[in-house]
Amino acid sequence: MPRKTSPLIWTELAAASWETMAWRLGMMALGTLPAAEYQRMVTEKLLAAQQSALALMLPMQDLGTAALAPWHRAAAANARRLRRPRRRRR
Repeated sequence: MPRKTSPLIWTELAAASWETMAWRLGMMALGTLPAAEYQRMVTEKLLAAQQSALALMLPMQDLGTAALAPWHRAAAANARRLRRPRRRRR
């Protein structure tokens, strides 16, 4: 699989971020966002920032793409996870 280019990563990151925000805001408005999701919002950003900083310290060809990769992975995973239908709890 070829490596993704920086413009493609930026585009996918923007789309996944907007989708994730829309799902989370919708659940917040309905009062159905679990407490674990609030915690996830904080921890995923801390982890992505840490991984991004580490990527900038390592010698690589494309620093911009390497620094964006953790943010892209988290946003894409969130969008996929939140997109799945949920089973109702009784």
